[in-house]
Amino acid sequence: MAGLPYIVGNWKMNGTRAMLNEVRAIDRAAGRFPRVQVAVAPPATLIYRTRDAAEIIGVGGQDCHIQESGAFTGDISAPMLKDAGADFTIVGHSERRTLHGESDADVQAKADAAIAAGLGVILCVGESEAQRDAGEAESVVAAQVAASCPQGEQAPEKFSVAYEPIWAIGTGRVPSVEDVAAMHRAIRAKLVELYGESGTGVRILYGGSVKAENAAELLSVPEVGGALVGGASLSAESFLSIVGAAATLAAD
Repeated sequence: MAGLPYIVGNWKMNGTRAMLNEVRAIDRAAGRFPRVQVAVAPPATLIYRTRDAAEIIGVGGQDCHIQESGAFTGDISAPMLKDAGADFTIVGHSERRTLHGESDADVQAKADAAIAAGLGVILCVGESEAQRDAGEAESVVAAQVAASCPQGEQAPEKFSVAYEPIWAIGTGRVPSVEDVAAMHRAIRAKLVELYGESGTGVRILYGGSVKAENAAELLSVPEVGGALVGGASLSAESFLSIVGAAATLAAD
C-alpha cells in the first residue's frame, strides 16, 4: 500500500472509550475510499479497543521505548504496542523532542526498536519558527532526517517521514505551498542520499494544522504522500473530509 496516500490521525492525549464511536464511523467510511490508506493513533489506553472496533483502518501508537522491557515506569515498549494490536507507531514528534528532551539519536533508536518488533514507523521532523525565520529550515530538517531515520537495508520499506513545522502544529498557521514543496524535495533528496534508490519509495507526509479546508491543496503538492492530522482527526466528520480529499486526488 506504499503507493497510496496515507492519512493518519494523531489523537495525542485525547480520547476515552466514548471516542470509539468515532473510530467505528471512520472505519466504516474507509471502505468507501480504497485508494487511501487510513489510520489512527489513539492514546495507549485505547489501542486494544480501537483495534477491536476497527476492521479496515490501521491502528498505531504515539511513541515507544527503546528497550523491549525493564524498569521504565510509565513507558511502553514496541512489543507491547504490537501485542495491544498496533501495526505502527509515531516517533520523534516535536512534542516528544521538545517536552521530553528526545534527541535525534533517541528517535532513531526508537524507530529501530519499533521496526524490530514488527511495527511500521512514522518519523516526525520539523523546524521551529526561529529556525525558519533564520533561513535554516531545510538544513535543520535535513539534519534531523539524517540522524533520526532507522538503520538497515530494509528500513525504507518500514517507515514514512512526517514533516511537521513546529510553528504550524495546532496553531492554524500553514506554510505556503511553495515552502511545503521545497521542504519535501529537500527531505526526498536526503532520503535518496541515505538509502539510494530505495529512498524514492519512502512516503513523506505533511502535518501541521491540516484540516478539510486546506487538505486538497496540501495533498496536491509534489512529494506529499499523505497527512498526519492532529485536532481534525478527533471528529470522524472532519477527518473523513481530509480522507475524501485524498481519495479525489488519487482518482485524478
